[in-house]
Amino acid sequence: MQQGELMQDNYKRHNEGNVLQNLFGKYLPWWPLFAGLFLLGLAGSWLYIRYAKSLYESSASLLLKDDKKGLDDSNIMESLNFFGSKKIVENEIEVIKSRSIAKEVAKKLRLYAPIRKKGRIKDISAYTFSPVIVEALNVDSIKSSHDEKIYFSVDSIEAGIKVNDRIYCIGDWMETPFGIVRFQPNPYYNVPEKDEEDKDDKPLFYFTISSIKATANALLDGIGVSASSKQSTVINLTYRDEVSKRADNILNEFIAAYNRAAVNDKNVLAANTLAFVEDRLRFVVNDLDSVEQRLERFKTHNRIVDISEQGRQFLQNVSLNDQKVEEMNMQMSVLNQVEEYVLSKNKSGAIVPSTVGVADPVLSKLLDQLYELETQYEKLKATTAENSPLLMSVTEQLRNIRPNILENIKNQKRNLEAGKNNLIGTVNNYSTMLQRLPSTERKLLDISRQQSIKNSIYTFLLQKREETMLSYASAVADSRIIDIGESTDKPVSPRKIIVLAVAMALAMGVGIGFVEIKDLMNRNVLAKTEIERYTQIPIIGEVSLDKSGNPLVIAEGKRSFIAEQFRQLRTSLGYLGINSRRKKILVTSSISGEGKSFICANLGISLALIDKKVVLIELDLRKPKLSQLFNIPRHSGISNYLISEKEAEDIIKSTGTSNLFIIPSGPVPPNPSELILNGRLQELLQYLEKHFDYIIIDTAPVNPVTDAHIISPMCDATLFVIRQGYTPRVHLQRLDEQSRLQGLKNAAIVFNGIKASKFSSYGYGYGYTEDEPANKVKKKIKFEI
Repeated sequence: MQQGELMQDNYKRHNEGNVLQNLFGKYLPWWPLFAGLFLLGLAGSWLYIRYAKSLYESSASLLLKDDKKGLDDSNIMESLNFFGSKKIVENEIEVIKSRSIAKEVAKKLRLYAPIRKKGRIKDISAYTFSPVIVEALNVDSIKSSHDEKIYFSVDSIEAGIKVNDRIYCIGDWMETPFGIVRFQPNPYYNVPEKDEEDKDDKPLFYFTISSIKATANALLDGIGVSASSKQSTVINLTYRDEVSKRADNILNEFIAAYNRAAVNDKNVLAANTLAFVEDRLRFVVNDLDSVEQRLERFKTHNRIVDISEQGRQFLQNVSLNDQKVEEMNMQMSVLNQVEEYVLSKNKSGAIVPSTVGVADPVLSKLLDQLYELETQYEKLKATTAENSPLLMSVTEQLRNIRPNILENIKNQKRNLEAGKNNLIGTVNNYSTMLQRLPSTERKLLDISRQQSIKNSIYTFLLQKREETMLSYASAVADSRIIDIGESTDKPVSPRKIIVLAVAMALAMGVGIGFVEIKDLMNRNVLAKTEIERYTQIPIIGEVSLDKSGNPLVIAEGKRSFIAEQFRQLRTSLGYLGINSRRKKILVTSSISGEGKSFICANLGISLALIDKKVVLIELDLRKPKLSQLFNIPRHSGISNYLISEKEAEDIIKSTGTSNLFIIPSGPVPPNPSELILNGRLQELLQYLEKHFDYIIIDTAPVNPVTDAHIISPMCDATLFVIRQGYTPRVHLQRLDEQSRLQGLKNAAIVFNGIKASKFSSYGYGYGYTEDEPANKVKKKIKFEI
């Protein structure tokens, strides 16, 4: 890889890892602008913090009963809280944030008539500074808010309030454009210190009137109500206000109004229930008296003492006898099934019927024996012959046991029939006795039933009346205050850190925006970072703008800053591979006026100062300027050589500087490109290589003509000059494409005409140049615009 290509590769990798440095290089030169914006931001944030409305945040918490997540009361409280219901947190949050609660708070605290104290710069709330508050006679009649301010002051001599040169006593009603109001003592008034009274003997106050609707909406906009968590029944309330005491009072009044509304709901329900119970009791008492008088008259007329008891005894006896008869019938059915089983048995095993209800143990035993013999018979029958003695013995036993069972069943059936007949006779006797009871008993039972019903209703209503009265007397809210409203010691808004951060961010954003817009509006190359962004060609040197007017800025013993920059450029040529064998340097630019002739002349002088023999070729045949810098006439020059009128020795002229020579352009030809291509130029370069250490060629810009692209392949390196604030950015953007298509050999960029603007300065080292006095040596920081 060639040395110039290696330099380009290293330069590319260096720039890829230098993004942050490029940003600093772009914005740091504008540090006075950013410093001014930061100072403005600081001043603005201080003014905002100083005069903005400071807000204090008050917070409170409330515990509710919840239907799913609630905390159950004790049994005693539940017994007293007949009209309470468990609360759903989400519903209660909406109740607290309701307009009715907010309106009640506004009326209670008289927030519809805020009083403010007149200040020199801004007015402040006089919630705790004013000795009085304003109360409206009929606040509901105020339908709209009024911005008109009514000023007043406290007259300590007259012990009243002075409004429009008229003294009003506290409590006196007065007419205003928006209704009748009066002044009342302020319960939250803080008496100022003695020195404060002397400082502002008669402070001027004013108040305005707002409608209850507008005031309530403002309260709802400011209050925050939320559950502490999904599984909790605790409600957190917050409110921000410029007066911490007022924020506390608003939250406490919201809680109090909510509790009053809950208790009022219970009391209304209890009162309605009590009225209903009292009304029903009057009707039930009359009905009960009527039924009892009717019962008394009926018993007196029929001379009845307690006939119902005798009727009940008869009914009980009849019921018991009927039950016994049913039991006997069941036993009779069981015996019939057993008898049928024994009679129908044909020596084949089967399940013996159940004897449930039959209490005879003999029958049960006989049936068990029968079942066992039949089971044994079936087993022997399957395993032995029919004439087996064992099988015949079992058959004989079966034949003998069946008569015994049948005899036992007959005996039991006879006994059951006898008992059944006896019970039926007894039941018939009781039925006859019941039929003889007088029909008046049924009437008596009907009257007694009506009396019992009325008496039960009366007792129930008496109980509910006592429960309702007890609940009405002990009504409490279904909530408990955990924390009352308490404000923060310091304002929560505005926050100084946030305001400062926003101001600094805004200042930085404005500064960056200004720089970016300025860059967008400028079509020329301004910064080194632009060159690095648009092209991969390395920047080999930077040359500051010289305001002295002298085109030759470097000489023997001269230690100016720009002279040192050319010495740096001279040193950097080694990175392009320029040496004793590679010595031809082409200097060009994109358009005319970028300083390529200036670079050629001073670079040639810099090389000549190190005892190198240098020749400058003025090959810009269209607008030659290089010879003018050395006051060399152009009567004969390279154009004469190209048309074979002169030889090389005839056109080489001394510049007056040791080791530095120049070949002027000569007369301007009509066909410069054709002359360059006729082959004579290459012969000249070969001749010059033998006699000079360095050959610097000043040629025409690349964009108007193609001379530079024709000559570049004949050279060892190409210096492309870009001038700050002059070279169009569009030419820089096309530089890489042109280099690939037409080829500028071993190209490098010289950034020329860098201005030391009011936002930056250029320099290096610690005072080694002659631009700074020896007694004021200081470090200079190099900024890259």
